[in-house]
Amino acid sequence: MKVLRKIIQIDEDRCDGCGQCILSCAEGALQIVDGKAKVISDKFCDGLGACLGECPTDALKIIEREADEFDEAAVEELLSEKHGEKDPQGPSLACGCPSTTIRDFAMEQTPCQKANAPARMETSGQSALSHWPIQIRLVPPNAKFLENADLLVLADCAAVAFAGLHQELLKGRVVMMGCPKSDETDAYVQKFTAIFKTVPIKSVTTVFMEVPCCSGLPMIVKKAMAESGKNIPLDEITIGVRGDLLESRKPATSQGVSAGSL
Repeated sequence: MKVLRKIIQIDEDRCDGCGQCILSCAEGALQIVDGKAKVISDKFCDGLGACLGECPTDALKIIEREADEFDEAAVEELLSEKHGEKDPQGPSLACGCPSTTIRDFAMEQTPCQKANAPARMETSGQSALSHWPIQIRLVPPNAKFLENADLLVLADCAAVAFAGLHQELLKGRVVMMGCPKSDETDAYVQKFTAIFKTVPIKSVTTVFMEVPCCSGLPMIVKKAMAESGKNIPLDEITIGVRGDLLESRKPATSQGVSAGSL
């Protein structure tokens, strides 16, 4: 049944097909078709506009028009398919890029495999990575592996510099990595704000290099906490350019960081 309601409209001339809007659409209503973002069906779009802030070209807006009613049951069925209930390897996000396929490695094991699995990190050659994707821009705020996670926010240079990453920092944590200099700071703040609002996070540890351009990473996290109204335990770890661990500390509460201070 069609009703007059709010719904997303996409300007195809502005859309560059980057897929960022798809990552923030909790209902799975968006998909890349022929290089452009599309609403796959009106019934999947709730019209709230969570995707608007992710679009770098301002191609999305909310309009009011006649459309099929939002169907929550249909959304749940769609998400069940996308979130891997019918595919044990996990869903591929609607942009179709293999690098965005959500995988929780612990969930992929059978109970028998888990019971007989050797203890992780018995040797330096074992990986402690528990999920995929890991890039900040590619992790959707509603990813199941984020729920009640100890989050490791990692500057990508630190991953190369610090030899003990897997043994000392990554084990037992969910990692999100990126570069606070090369990527857009506002986009990072928006992503972490959405995560903190969407799922419960137990703690956050930021790991960044001693160089000035990298020190913005913990400020991004603090600003996102302030904007989301959350006060999550936070640790900061500084890595030297030669790969040595220089400092590990617990900073002052994130509530002291205002939304406009970064």
